[in-house]
Amino acid sequence: MGKRLIIQRRGRGSPNFRTPDHLHIAPAKYPLIPFDQTFKGVVADFIHDPGRWVPLAEIELENGLVFYVPAVEGMYKGQVVEVGPAAKPVAGNILPIGSIPEGTQICNIEKNPGDGGRFVRSSGTYAIIVGRAGGKTQVQLPSGKIIEVPNESRATIGVVAGGGRLEKPLLKAGASYYKWSAKSRWWPRVRGVAMNAAFHPHGGGSHQHVGRPSTISRMTPPGRKVGHIAARRTGRRKG
Repeated sequence: MGKRLIIQRRGRGSPNFRTPDHLHIAPAKYPLIPFDQTFKGVVADFIHDPGRWVPLAEIELENGLVFYVPAVEGMYKGQVVEVGPAAKPVAGNILPIGSIPEGTQICNIEKNPGDGGRFVRSSGTYAIIVGRAGGKTQVQLPSGKIIEVPNESRATIGVVAGGGRLEKPLLKAGASYYKWSAKSRWWPRVRGVAMNAAFHPHGGGSHQHVGRPSTISRMTPPGRKVGHIAARRTGRRKG
């Protein structure tokens, strides 16, 4: 009798595979305020969010609105930040991307104006403005890919805090356990060929091998959808 795959059990959304919501402080995104006005605020505090690898900066605007954004390097408690088109392009300020000079390092970029920030939010990352054309700004992401976003989309000046996180070794499995438990990540991840035949379609056999066609149809049910899903080609490349 076959057993249910771990991907099937995760799909049920049980507490074993869900991130603990009580650990999350608040959504880290820009506030919905008039885009044509500039507001001043102050960095009230820095907050650790276990579900993220970036410290959150709690910013309180002059109109009493409080919001959270990923902190940038050099930001400090009590710093006065500006949000709007008239803000100065200094670290920590939030401006429409069309008002930021070319070559500036930015982060937490909105894909569409008002969505709160979608790109470049991981620790130690930054993007660079490379050009403008037709009401859109060209931005080079950390991966090297260049995208275009509307000039009205907002971004934060600076580099996301928490850089160098990957330089510290984990040293033991227990560190990885607690690291991924806060992120609701499937860990440890066991290969299908290392399992018994009852637990995975790739399992069993005298040697570890897939032992079935490596191309799986897109319409295959979840219990059998493993390996190369709807692969364009398989096998060794010749020539």
